[in-house]
Amino acid sequence: ELLEEAFSMKADRKIEIVRPQRGEKLALVDHALTNAREALGRRLAESSAQGKILDEVCEAFGLESRPERIEIYDNAHIQGTNAVGGMVVAGPDGFQKSQYRKFNIRGEDLTPGDDYGMMREVMRRRFARLVKDEEEGEDAVRPDLLLIDGGAGQLAEVLAVLADLGLDDIAVVGVAKGPDRDAGMEKFFMPGKPPFMLPLKSPALYYLQRLRDEAHRFANGAHAKRRSMDIKKNPLDEIEGVGPGRKKALLHAFGSAKGVGRASVSDLVKVAGINQPLAERIHAFFRKS
Repeated sequence: ELLEEAFSMKADRKIEIVRPQRGEKLALVDHALTNAREALGRRLAESSAQGKILDEVCEAFGLESRPERIEIYDNAHIQGTNAVGGMVVAGPDGFQKSQYRKFNIRGEDLTPGDDYGMMREVMRRRFARLVKDEEEGEDAVRPDLLLIDGGAGQLAEVLAVLADLGLDDIAVVGVAKGPDRDAGMEKFFMPGKPPFMLPLKSPALYYLQRLRDEAHRFANGAHAKRRSMDIKKNPLDEIEGVGPGRKKALLHAFGSAKGVGRASVSDLVKVAGINQPLAERIHAFFRKS
């Protein structure tokens, strides 16, 4: 009766729940119940396995308790252009895609390809917002563990930002790819500890590789989308003599319109289809006041 009342209120009309006693409809209900029980069993088994893996992660990194929220960060760019930072979130129920977030890196003072500077910007934006939300009483979820794509240098940058914001109680681990980017040869970096590796057949290692790969996939996808938008619409469209073919060649050579703008005339003429007069016109366009 309570369910009928709830469904009726939701549908704004009377809903009646009928329980079949025999025949085809009863068979359908029984089949649905069987499927539901099997699905629940699989979910509980997966949850149990996931819990064991998280316990291994907890032990490997010396955490005080099983991490319920893990945030994984990676940056993607081409020579520093169209740079995007990606944040992936995982926990006991797997990847939480509704919590993913991308950061269009906009630091004007960054040197192209400054991975440390990009990570600093992403960390500051993410956690300054967290601090602000906590101060204002808004819903704010702290991660139990941060996984950063990088070694000692990236780890130091992240720790500095967190300390500056008063968040130095959050666990941070850097994950550096092995020689020749070999899977299984990753080194893990934590503050106050020498770099270490996990056993090759460790379920925790496989899980951490999956987390890193998902962050890499997400960041690369966001970067590709941003770059595609940059190709479709940018200042190069305003320059006489630069059509679709030349625009594509310039963006391929320099990564973005900003990259073209930083190029010298001698660099521009090296691009297929760009002669000396056009190179000078492009160069002058980006330097006009």
